[in-house]
Parts: sequence; C-alpha cells; structure tokens
Amino acid sequence: MTTTGRATTGQATTEADGTAPLPPPEAPGLLLRYWESSDAPAVLGAFATPEMARQSGRPVTTLAEAATWITDRRAAREAGREHSFAVLAPGTGDQASGGRLLGSVTLGAVDPVHQTGWISYWTLASARGRGVATTALRALAGWSFAELSLFRLELGHRTNNPASCAVAHRAGFAVEGLERARLRYGDQRYDVERHARLATDEVGAAG
Repeated sequence: MTTTGRATTGQATTEADGTAPLPPPEAPGLLLRYWESSDAPAVLGAFATPEMARQSGRPVTTLAEAATWITDRRAAREAGREHSFAVLAPGTGDQASGGRLLGSVTLGAVDPVHQTGWISYWTLASARGRGVATTALRALAGWSFAELSLFRLELGHRTNNPASCAVAHRAGFAVEGLERARLRYGDQRYDVERHARLATDEVGAAG
C-alpha cells in the first residue's frame, strides 16, 4: 500500500510570523516533512561518516551542532532561501511524524525573480538502491514548480559519483555541462556535472 503524509506537529506548525508553512511534498511510499528539533539524534548519526559530513555544510559532531543545523534549516525557510525536508519511512499509529530517517531533499538558492532554485539530496547508506532519492527528488521538483512557481531547477554532482547521476536522470534532470575542478575535498579537486529540469520538461515514470 502506498502511504503519504504531512507533518502537523513540531517546529513546522507555524513560521516566525505565526503563519503556517507550505505543506510538504507528497511522495509515494515515503514521508517528506520539515525538520523537527526531535530529529537531532538522527541528524547527528547521519553525518557521522566523512562521506556524509560533506553534506552537512558545517561540522555536526555533537547533539548541539545537530540542533543548530536543524534551526538553520528553519531560519533559511522563513527567509525564503531554502526548503529542506527530512525523508522518512512512513510511521504508523502514534508515529504520525514519520519513522526511520532515510535521507533529505533540499531546494536552496531560491530566486523568485528568475524562478530558479538549486536542488541537493542525500540518503543514508542503508536506504540506497531502493529508489528513495529518485522518488523524493521527483516529489520535490513537482512541489517546487506547483507551490513556488519556479521554472528552472539545477543540481550538480561529482563526476565520480555515478549513483547520484543516475538519480538525477531518473528524476528528469537533463545533463547541461561540465564544471571543471569545481569542488575541493582535501588536496583533491573534482569535476562536477550540471543537470537541470524545467517546469515544461516532460518527465516519464521513474526507472
């Protein structure tokens, strides 16, 4: 049975001005919701490996730092710069806010003038190979077009990350070019492949 849901509790209940946030994207078989303060232990665990630590954007090595990471996501949302969602296995019964954390999808660098945004996503190692990232990314893209009236979404991945490239393709993001030596990790630089999806692109069923 396909299950979807929307968060109605925790920090996503109201924004700083007292208004309700936009409803999260709906994805078949997954729960996407705004990050909540209770997610701090899961966030800390998610960024525990060197590979995942790159995804955090800042050190997350303590519960306090994980809590700050979550607070930063809400502040960016309230400022209209970013919309970040936890991707979870749907909860049951009294677990209405979701079960186990699987990953994250984020719309950042929102530019309402040019109607553009930058997409990022990650999944935990235990959730990979099951279509989680593709499903969540497709849901976020549709949400960005429908709820925010964006027209162009962009993303990038290291050229030595074929799994991320496959997710982008399955979610309808076409390759647009190569950015040479775009990223630096340690003493090594990496080329990045740029993808984009337009609101007018025809996207078939996920493969």
